[in-house]
Amino acid sequence: MKDKDFKPGSYPDRWSRMVPLTLMLVLLCGLSFYLGGIFCSEKHKLLGTDLALALTSPLKVAPLSSQTKTVTFPECGIKFQDYTPCTDPKRWRKFSAHRLSLMERHCPPAFERKECLVPPPDGYKPPIKWPKSRNECWYRNVPYDWINNQKSNQHWLHKEGEKFFFPGGGTMFPRGVGVYVDLMQKLIPGMKDGTIRTALDTGCGVASWGGDLLDRGILTVSLAPRDNHEAQVQFALERGIPAILGIISTQRLPFPSNSFDIAHCSRCLIPWTEFGGVYLLEIHRILRPGGFWVLSGPPVNYPNRWRGWNTTIEEQKADYDNLQDLLTSMCFKLYNNKNDISVWQKASDNECYSKHNTPDAYPPKCDDGTEPDAAWYVPLRPCLVVPNKYLKKMALKSTPKWPERLHTPPERVGTVSGGSAGAFKRDNSKWKVRVKHYKTLLPALGTDQIRNVMDMNTLYGGFAAALIADPIWVMNVVSSYSVNSLGVVYDRGLIGTYHDWCEAFSTYPRTYDLLHLDGLFTSESHRCEMKYVLLEMDRILRPNGYALIHEADYFMNSILSITKGMRWSCQKKDTEYGMEKEKILICQKKLWYSSKQVQ
Repeated sequence: MKDKDFKPGSYPDRWSRMVPLTLMLVLLCGLSFYLGGIFCSEKHKLLGTDLALALTSPLKVAPLSSQTKTVTFPECGIKFQDYTPCTDPKRWRKFSAHRLSLMERHCPPAFERKECLVPPPDGYKPPIKWPKSRNECWYRNVPYDWINNQKSNQHWLHKEGEKFFFPGGGTMFPRGVGVYVDLMQKLIPGMKDGTIRTALDTGCGVASWGGDLLDRGILTVSLAPRDNHEAQVQFALERGIPAILGIISTQRLPFPSNSFDIAHCSRCLIPWTEFGGVYLLEIHRILRPGGFWVLSGPPVNYPNRWRGWNTTIEEQKADYDNLQDLLTSMCFKLYNNKNDISVWQKASDNECYSKHNTPDAYPPKCDDGTEPDAAWYVPLRPCLVVPNKYLKKMALKSTPKWPERLHTPPERVGTVSGGSAGAFKRDNSKWKVRVKHYKTLLPALGTDQIRNVMDMNTLYGGFAAALIADPIWVMNVVSSYSVNSLGVVYDRGLIGTYHDWCEAFSTYPRTYDLLHLDGLFTSESHRCEMKYVLLEMDRILRPNGYALIHEADYFMNSILSITKGMRWSCQKKDTEYGMEKEKILICQKKLWYSSKQVQ
């Protein structure tokens, strides 16, 4: 119904309202120009005065490159000798104990960051050289007796004089890891002919399994959480065996999908059948099609072992049946078993996954919004990641055997932004030339002086590939903010992890002999403050260890200023082609002891 008081033309004239607004806007603009002119004229006067003073001053103006502010960093204090910022037990009480999520990464807020240098333990010595280090290490470098006291009957390690010795024992292999792996190779022939190259050991102990596999041509990432007593990962790295802090809890492991050839759990105490089998689903995600999962310990061989597990045979049988049902639902099949070892194999193709198309299937397929490779602070979900049906050569049976796979462009390189077989080969060639140049600048590279190496921002793992003949191993790091190329690294038979260098890395202090970065500050300085990245490098670098920094010359003076404050000695060198805009820094960390240590 129309308003009875309505009259045509009763609305105010729009133009009559706009004219005053326009005049007001013009006046405001004029006033702003007037005030701006006054400000600029005064600013020019001040600049002119300063410039005149500078020109008439007897002091010489230092060039811009030398005007970087000098910084110094204090010692953190001896209680920080094993400080791991993002897995710090002192902060556990702030987080939930549910599924042990308190042991996951929980980095301190910016206002709690430490700007100090982590000291070595009292009596620290330069680590024993590889390969001798596989069997022994200095007690004072990892001064923890818990494993020695609690596991002495299982021969994990024992203390003798100033050293720990590693006889190769374990909970499930008291006769020695060599005998244990020999049996495993009989169950999985692919462990002997180069088919299997990359491995994951969950709950690694002191990494004896991974250490033994090195001589068999298999490269293992040993995984264990940070704890107050056992220091499993610290022992592993002190021995020169690849390892990283981590736990399967509520978040995905920092690895791409379809990457490991084999995963292993030797009484790792992970509750595989609980929470809907979500931990098994994560193992399924990271295993490549046709890959193997090996389990030794409860409930395997329960008819002969149940009496020593503080349980009943009925409970263990139920656990085993539940485990078998879950694995079958995830397209695993029992491949082989003997004594205490059972082996399952993931399906090599996608035919099995068709049964998960029904709404009531368990576990359900992950929806299209779940990125298979997303693995940096990504929650675990109770769903099945189905391998990409368009990648036909990703299965283990289709992957070239080691060492052929190292230099074969993987099919997955085509999924990387800007990636192709040609780009892969060019990257390979570039790193062969560059590493040859590096060795002229750093003669220790390629000798027993350097064992544990990290490539802090790799693309395809070219740096590691060029060093494959040397007695080293390389942890290849792909930024969680860069192009996702870590799958290619694994496809060629190398190992690595995702990481964000705005945060601390998942390792103990003093665990790497060489840190290499190539343009890291160029790509990440807009997000990560250089000072904190370099302090983190100092934390994880061993005393007398090296940093090899290939970076834009623009950043060099700032880097030199900070590294001087960290007590490093650095030399600036030309690149392999003598490029003016890029330089190389060869730095060495000094061995120093806390002023508060008891000598």
